[in-house]
Amino acid sequence: MIHFPLGLLTCLSAFFRTRYNLSIEILALRQQLGVLKRKTPRPRLLTQDRRFWILLRRFWPAWSNVLIIVKPETVVAWHRAGFRLFWRLRSRPKSLGRPRTDAEIRTLIQRMVKENPAWGAPRIHGELLKLGFDVSERTDSICGV
Repeated sequence: MIHFPLGLLTCLSAFFRTRYNLSIEILALRQQLGVLKRKTPRPRLLTQDRRFWILLRRFWPAWSNVLIIVKPETVVAWHRAGFRLFWRLRSRPKSLGRPRTDAEIRTLIQRMVKENPAWGAPRIHGELLKLGFDVSERTDSICGV
């Protein structure tokens, strides 16, 4: 019996809301209705459904009042997970490991090793510096010294 007066008051409150708030509420309710009309017994939320609710949460303060199909905490969790993913992808290193040494420098080091078997990595590194190649001494040892 109390449901009828509450429903009547809810309908009357629509006259005092802005057109913007009413249209967004209708959009949110239609989106939920579209999810529930899917042909599966228990409809699953797709990625675009989750994105819709995350965007609606950002731009409409009363989003949780019309949310029926999931809990508001779930939408907040989706938003936080997306934020964590964004920053994880943003802060990962651009390239891993040591940068590749040019093929020209590698062949030069290997030729120096063949021609001068008594030279070690420090000597080859010094010769490369004299020739104008700025490489690490460790590069020499990797290329065959």
